[in-house]
Amino acid sequence: MIELGSLNNPRAAQGFIDYLKSQGLDAKIHSADGSNVIISVTEEDFHQVQPLWGEFTQNPNHEKYQQASWDVGSTQSPLKYQGQSLNLMARFKALSWLNQTVSILSIVIYVAFLLGGFDEIYTALQFNPSQPLSWLTPALLHFSAMHIVFNLIWWMSLGDNIEKQCGKLSLIGLFLVTALISNWAQYLMVGPNFGGLSGVVYGLLGFCWIHSFLNPNKPALVSTAIVSFMLIWLVLGFADVLFVGMANWAHLGGLVSGMAFAYTAKVFNAKR
Repeated sequence: MIELGSLNNPRAAQGFIDYLKSQGLDAKIHSADGSNVIISVTEEDFHQVQPLWGEFTQNPNHEKYQQASWDVGSTQSPLKYQGQSLNLMARFKALSWLNQTVSILSIVIYVAFLLGGFDEIYTALQFNPSQPLSWLTPALLHFSAMHIVFNLIWWMSLGDNIEKQCGKLSLIGLFLVTALISNWAQYLMVGPNFGGLSGVVYGLLGFCWIHSFLNPNKPALVSTAIVSFMLIWLVLGFADVLFVGMANWAHLGGLVSGMAFAYTAKVFNAKR
């Protein structure tokens, strides 16, 4: 066996091992204390596994490694998962300036709402067809803890995946286009009383879905299970059977614009 590398995150290492197994490659984990692990591969698989290791180190939390553990992983492991640090601050610091800025602004505005500044802030940032900046600002408005947590988790995760595979300009363009179209769609169909990053989130979802379909040789940006869940959530929103009110037209506008963005990017890159 040839040593491939080491890691201090046993759970992530196990996911990588399970992913290699799903690809028909042989690898093993060695650990003296159950926490710090060394990954080794057979000599014949080393050159094939090496680029996969580089891809893994760039994004060890990608969902394909977790999915591989569900598919082929064993419940028997000598590694110690309990007490493993989530490293939330380190993960947040690793995000791009755009990802961080949108997240921080959303949180600051929500906290300001809680501290009594709702009327003034909402009036200033509410959608107004005569004020172009307000065509984007409703994406930063959230009205409950569940609302902002749900949106920011998806924004950070999908946005980070997009940037790492497609570049920072792709995420910037996606944010601007999907925020613009989703907000206008909601305003035209319902009115100006709405807010939330979910239109952009559905835009990122649509982009990831179509981009992965158009580029089957690249790692999928989002799993089919997640796409299915979000589409069902969208349908339930329009059916008005959920316990929360949702900006359904913003969701649909974001989804369609994100899908169109992915297709347009593919055509543009092909012509180049």
